[in-house]
Amino acid sequence: MTVTDTTTAISVSKVTARIGAEVTGVDLNRELDQGTVAALRAAVNEHKALVFRDVDLDDAGQERFARQFGPLTTAHPTVPSQPGAPNVLPVDSEDGRANQWHTDVTFVLNPPQLSTLRSIVVPPYGGETLIANSAAAYRDLPAPLRAFADTLWAVHTNDYDYAVPPESLDEEEKERRAVFTSVAYETVHPVVRVHPLTGERGLYIGGFAQRIAGLSKGESRDILRLLQSYVTRPENVLRWRWAPGQLVLFDNRITQHYAIDNYDDQPRRLNRVTVAGDIPVGIDGTASHSVKGDASHYTPLA
Repeated sequence: MTVTDTTTAISVSKVTARIGAEVTGVDLNRELDQGTVAALRAAVNEHKALVFRDVDLDDAGQERFARQFGPLTTAHPTVPSQPGAPNVLPVDSEDGRANQWHTDVTFVLNPPQLSTLRSIVVPPYGGETLIANSAAAYRDLPAPLRAFADTLWAVHTNDYDYAVPPESLDEEEKERRAVFTSVAYETVHPVVRVHPLTGERGLYIGGFAQRIAGLSKGESRDILRLLQSYVTRPENVLRWRWAPGQLVLFDNRITQHYAIDNYDDQPRRLNRVTVAGDIPVGIDGTASHSVKGDASHYTPLA
């Protein structure tokens, strides 16, 4: 697909059939005109994740690019930002590895609508990011399972099982986890979220979804595992191999992602900037509600 406005021709080329496209013809070092921003918004609505190569941005440039889609969140509700850059979260392998499927910050009432990741330090091998299309996952569900999922709500929290039991953590890892959970957040979101721009339905679960409202932990675990298996089908997943000078923009409302821990002790660092989002809404128009934790310092209501 090629979109032309008065200043630039944008080329959007699919990376896989169901998710991901590479964008060329956009100079991210300048303020974009409204036509270009609209074209990129349309492309991310369609492809869920956009990849830009040969990007020469600093933190301020990444913030400028992301801000063209809406007001920014701060870096994170509990984790410190990049020094001097309150909107930038360093995703550094030295501070832990996010090798679990998740959607960013779903434990707050209005999680980010868009996330941007920019490569800073890339390992010589491994370190890919997986991004999954949760709308395609919803469409893959058999009709009876889809109807069941439509009725469910899930409790999301930052005090969750990170796939690593507490007794196996060293002191440094325990300290990082303590920072992450220093303020407890808990929010109830629809398991099937309606995208506010496209009207698509997507499975809104992932690692922070710890329990189905009204069900036991055991029952919840089985249901969430079943639904999650559709999200992570290989057909629904983009596997992006990072190179220096790249930026990925993805729709946090209708994707999940996973940082693969397959690069030994090599350093890996991406910088993340996120765009403030709206309160999720289920298929009956009911909105999410907060149970615990005030995130107003992190994100404005959009």
